[in-house]
Amino acid sequence: MGIRIALLNPPYPVGAHQHAPFISLGILYLASVLRREDFDVSVIDCQALGVSYDYVAKKLLKERPDIVGITSTTLTYKPALRLARIAKAARNDCLVVLGGCHVTFWDTQALNECQSVDVIVRKEGELTMLDIAERIQVGDGLDNVLGITFRRNGEIIRNPDRPYIENLDELPFPAHDLLPIDHLRRTGGLIFPVMTSRGCIFWCEFCTAVRMFGRKYRARSPRNIADELELLENEYSAEEVAFCDDLFTLDQERTRKLCMEIIRRGMKLKWTCGTRVDMVSRDLLQLMKKAGCIGVWFGVESGSQGMLDKMQKNISVRQTVRAFKWAREIGLRTLAQVILGYPGETEGTAWETIRLVETISPDEVGFYNVATPFPGTPLYDIAVEKGWVKVNDFEKYDTTKPVLETPWMSMKSVERIRETAFMRFYLRPKTISRAFSKGWRSGLAASKEAIKHLFKAMKASL
Repeated sequence: MGIRIALLNPPYPVGAHQHAPFISLGILYLASVLRREDFDVSVIDCQALGVSYDYVAKKLLKERPDIVGITSTTLTYKPALRLARIAKAARNDCLVVLGGCHVTFWDTQALNECQSVDVIVRKEGELTMLDIAERIQVGDGLDNVLGITFRRNGEIIRNPDRPYIENLDELPFPAHDLLPIDHLRRTGGLIFPVMTSRGCIFWCEFCTAVRMFGRKYRARSPRNIADELELLENEYSAEEVAFCDDLFTLDQERTRKLCMEIIRRGMKLKWTCGTRVDMVSRDLLQLMKKAGCIGVWFGVESGSQGMLDKMQKNISVRQTVRAFKWAREIGLRTLAQVILGYPGETEGTAWETIRLVETISPDEVGFYNVATPFPGTPLYDIAVEKGWVKVNDFEKYDTTKPVLETPWMSMKSVERIRETAFMRFYLRPKTISRAFSKGWRSGLAASKEAIKHLFKAMKASL
């Protein structure tokens, strides 16, 4: 008899800032790879479904899986540990496996902190999880499984890393059929995430992506991507997708070929993507719009060149202004990702960022993220070494609350200037008018957001 595997995405902590429900691609890729080898797989995405711990407990009691795989970010690490305990309570002899970016760099700590966790999968997880499942099915041990940290006879063993998947076209498409798509569609506009590449060639001090997926750009072929888009459009009636790559346009020629393939196939999908301001051209943005692109989010990070250099971002403020000018003229929606309170930040450099955002005038700001020292980043290492980390509760690491106290800015100062930045952005007539141009609901939502941050800014100033 084959073994049963349950894959879980934990809920957000109570009180944490929550993004709109977004399908977890990681567990859907795991599910598709496992199902290709005929394993019985179920998925519970607590964030997308909005379900409780009690719901998960009842499902696991009913299914009694042999393996429970749980993914997590830093913010959802503690909820993941709670799910691990729930899994063991449902079936004491099940194998509980944790994966994701946080435990990749917190592997021995996680095993020491929670006896319900048996194995940590580090970095890219598809082939590692398959290897684990195949060995458990035939009764073999995990001694030679690459890419895991595990407990053996009370000792924590850290096996060597597994090589990255070089040909991403070999991965089956995510197992969307394991989610209640109709339910998700009823709860709001359903946007399907699509991964077209992994890895990064840059080394930003605050980011885990390059440490998680390697300092090498691995990309799917345009034909393979277009095949997935057609499947989403035809089988799931998808109207919009979000390319969730860290650097969607790093290979601009590949991006052009993908756009031409989308146009050639006559697809009607709308899509958004994220990239760097130095990785686009006016011509490329025009072709992207012709192929269905409606918006681009850029990593602006700071309006201070000195701060950009401290972050190892390797872009210039001039490139940021130029990229937003092109996108605005072409008619693409823009979102600016910004970081405040990075070590070295002063009130002066923070105001340079605020003024830059007002100059480039994005439609939205992913705004204003507070510098957060995630394990696995150089920012975390230096912040711990210098004693700047003042909040150790990972459930507070939602990027909206300061957790660092640096010699340049206090936590209260960062919080105050963040709320002031929000207030200034949302109270601008341009922001309000843009929102109302999309309809009364959007306009009223923007107005409420402005009033909310006005009061928050006043409170933070006290």
